[in-house]
Order: sequence, then C-alpha cells, then structure tokens
Amino acid sequence: MKLFVPMILAGLALAPVAQARVCAVSIDSTDQMSFSSKEIKVAGDCSQVKLTLRHTGKLAATAMGHNWVLTQAADYQPVALAGMRMTLADSYLPKKDPRVLAHTAVIGGGQSTSVTFPTAALRKGGDYTFFCSFPGHFAMMKGRFVFG
Repeated sequence: MKLFVPMILAGLALAPVAQARVCAVSIDSTDQMSFSSKEIKVAGDCSQVKLTLRHTGKLAATAMGHNWVLTQAADYQPVALAGMRMTLADSYLPKKDPRVLAHTAVIGGGQSTSVTFPTAALRKGGDYTFFCSFPGHFAMMKGRFVFG
C-alpha cells in the first residue's frame, strides 16, 4: 500500500492543470447615449471576462451616466424597467437580481470602470444582451454579447 500512495501522488502531479483564461474586452460610451460597438464577441474557451467601460464624454454621472449590464436577451427589458425605480447608488439595477449576469457601476464623463465575471453561467451560443441601465438609455444603448 505504501508504494501505491506515491504512485497516485505522482500521477496527480503530472495531471494537466486547467488554466483560467481571462479575456479582456473594452467598450466606450458617449454623451450622445451610444456604445462604440453593437456586438461583443468572447471566445468560448475564456473562463472569465474582464470588461472595461470608458465614458468618453464630459457630462457627470448624474446627468449622463453610463454603465454596462449583461443579461439574457429575454431579461434585458424587464431588468432595465425595474432598474428605473432604483437609484444611482444602485447602478439603476434591482438589488441582487439573479437575471443580472454582470454589471459595472455607473460612471460619468472621463471615467472608466471594469468588471470581471466568470463565464461558467453562460451558454456557448446563448442569446445575451448588454445595455446601459441609466433611466431611458436602454432603448438606444444596447448590443449583443456573443459567447463561444
């Protein structure tokens, strides 16, 4: 039995270690209520996504703030509408809503923020929408998130 244990430990040491792959993407937002891209593609072998949002405008977060929110496409409008009842401190999102897969804080002109989130909850080829949840922005500031 003593010989068997070292053989198991040696086998574990030689086993391939799964590497976490963090894929970085970025998107800009403007004072004209727009994102710089209508689609973000992330490779299916990414275990995490680090998204950076930059606000290239000049207006404050209270007047023309923007964030980046990810939901399943079917959840995008219900989450955005529920967020309109929330505050800037809540990033205009319902608190602890499981439909929100990832989001950044709301930022103003000249600022940037980022969020890192796991892809484990995403389905390759799934139907996802990203949007800005600042009240009234979601109709124009939205796009498709493609994983896989």
